[in-house]
Amino acid sequence: MGDSISAREVRANLARLLDQAQAGEPTVITRGGTPVAAIVSIEEYNALEEAADELLAREALQTLKEEGDAPRATLADVLADIFGPPSGASREGTA
Repeated sequence: MGDSISAREVRANLARLLDQAQAGEPTVITRGGTPVAAIVSIEEYNALEEAADELLAREALQTLKEEGDAPRATLADVLADIFGPPSGASREGTA
């Protein structure tokens, strides 16, 4: 893993940290000695996002295979879970 730097030091070194990230050198940001974030290149970030999406897709496919013909949620149910109920719609148990 790359260097680490305290959150306090980030402000004074942001330009250098961005240059390092762009060069492929990640930096871990710590708060009170505990790692809390990382600065990475956009390419590495995108690769991590794609890998996470692929893993989620594989897990979803595996779940579908295991559940077979079990009832499935509608698109509206999925969207409501992600974004909340449509505006103007009341939630169950509320007046």
